Amino acid sequence: MLIELSLAYLRERPLITALNTLLLALGVGVIVLLLLVSERLEQRLTRDAAGIDLVIGAKGSPLQLILSSVYHVDIPTGNIPFEEVERWRHHDLVEAVIPLALGDSLGSFRIVGSEPAYPEHYGAEFAEGRYWQAPLEAVLGASVAAKTGLAVGDRFAGNHGLAPGGPAHADHPYTVVGILTPTGSIIDRLVLTGIDSIWRSHGLIDDIGDGDDGHGDAGPDVDHHEEDTAAEASSGKSTLSPPAVTALLVTYRTPLAAVQLPPLVNRTPGLQAAAPAWEMARLLALIGVGVNTLRGFGLVLMAAAALSLFVALTTALQARRHDLAVMRTLGASPGTLWRQLLLEGALLAALGTVLGVLLGHVAAGLLALVSPDAEALGLRSLHIRVEELYVVALALLTGLAAAMIPALQAYRTDIVRLLASGR
Repeated sequence: MLIELSLAYLRERPLITALNTLLLALGVGVIVLLLLVSERLEQRLTRDAAGIDLVIGAKGSPLQLILSSVYHVDIPTGNIPFEEVERWRHHDLVEAVIPLALGDSLGSFRIVGSEPAYPEHYGAEFAEGRYWQAPLEAVLGASVAAKTGLAVGDRFAGNHGLAPGGPAHADHPYTVVGILTPTGSIIDRLVLTGIDSIWRSHGLIDDIGDGDDGHGDAGPDVDHHEEDTAAEASSGKSTLSPPAVTALLVTYRTPLAAVQLPPLVNRTPGLQAAAPAWEMARLLALIGVGVNTLRGFGLVLMAAAALSLFVALTTALQARRHDLAVMRTLGASPGTLWRQLLLEGALLAALGTVLGVLLGHVAAGLLALVSPDAEALGLRSLHIRVEELYVVALALLTGLAAAMIPALQAYRTDIVRLLASGR
């Protein structure tokens, strides 16, 4: 009975009901969307940096080195000599070293020269095909294969630079020899090949000048190296030594390495060391400022919705004072009037909360559809976080709190004085 009466009153004021519901839904939706995005971002950052204790690269910004070499979202700080690979690989404090060579892309996906140990570090397996065994053979991550439509046996030309639209290296096309299964990591969004392939795609493998940017002017013809190509190992490593790499992903042998190795690297001319865990903490702190600001905006919207709801119920109470007096004369107790106003506020809060949760999830789904970065995070509309229950509870309590004062006013209504006044 009370529910039917409350619904009837809400239907009687459709515009006010819609505005109050929408205002609360916007606040809840903003907070839910931020919860979804921040969780997926933190998970992706943690997953991509898992097992990488240190990154060695050219001197510059440590954060830039981590973003470019671990997360592949920035421009590298430069190149370092290829000899550094073996130097640090055989260091007593180092368990493993994975070299990376960057510089080209396929659309929005980066082409990374490395070794099979790189995808294996993330637990990648083959959906079909194999690792590269010769220069200019490539393995595609799951997202790359899905977006480009390339299959094993297809050929493509890489683009110069890490941004889409660079000039194509049409004279040195890659051949797809393998496609990886989804890993939920950065590997899904990369084109993988041998380090020497990065240099060969530019027409040379040595005599590159100083190698500062990894893309020197055309030098001597490299046909005289063809006899060496046959000796390349099936492991994906070349017997030819490229002049430079972009970065080294290092795994420590002992915890003591975390103290001793970074200073040792930083004292080496031209090299710097950056710890992903430390830089990730800095990055999350920077992102957290913006997230907290937007979350505060959502809370402000919820507070505004509560104030609007309070005003609407108070106004409705004044307009329905005669109706409430009639209800009392028909046998309704003061508690019944209190519950009726409280129920009306609860229904508005529940409607706005449900709509807000749906709005947040729909927004997450749409964001994943229109934004490659959001899709790369694994943002999905059906993903539900436990923290959303706290948002729901907060929104419902907000609605009930807003309805409490009008409900108490209804409870204290003096029907004798009200009927005697004729109002």
